[in-house]
Amino acid sequence: MKKSDGYTILLLMFAVFVMSIGLMIAVPVWQTQIQREKEEELIFRGKQYVEAIRLFQSKKPGAFPRDFEELIEEKCLRKLFEDPMSPDGKWNLILMSQAPASSRTRQPTRRTTRGSRTRDQATTQRSARSALSVQRVLIAPQAALSAIDFPQIIGVVSASTQNSIKIYYEQKSYDKWLFFYGQDPNKMPEIIYYGQKENN
Repeated sequence: MKKSDGYTILLLMFAVFVMSIGLMIAVPVWQTQIQREKEEELIFRGKQYVEAIRLFQSKKPGAFPRDFEELIEEKCLRKLFEDPMSPDGKWNLILMSQAPASSRTRQPTRRTTRGSRTRDQATTQRSARSALSVQRVLIAPQAALSAIDFPQIIGVVSASTQNSIKIYYEQKSYDKWLFFYGQDPNKMPEIIYYGQKENN
């Protein structure tokens, strides 16, 4: 072997070493950048559902959609957005948590033609539901929706339990980044998970 061939091999080994070091530095940076972009997309998509539910409320005061298809049918959402943090793209749903039976107050029902609620009753229901949604919400997977009696969807949350880079409303994992109608950014509601027994 010529002496020049030995130098060439050494140079090639050095070049491979430098490239390996570069990749070790670049890959984590690249992965972090991708995760940050997905976080921004998660916020955007979550807020699209919140806005869609707000529009649904404006069309049907006092009511909430029972599934995503209602948002499409009522032209409140142009298309269904997937959860960018979950492998299957399925969101967990944020539902109106029913108050314990002992704390419910029954309002007299007054109806006009075709069974529509009066303005006073609709206002009362909107106020009560908005307050309840801030205090307590039910989180359930989409697959469980058919097993829930009278579901009232008020928002979405990622199914991913991965820790986030961004801190969103003081929450550091995606399954705590809540997006729902009537949300108070300064107050985290009590969360009841599907299958968990609610405390009265």
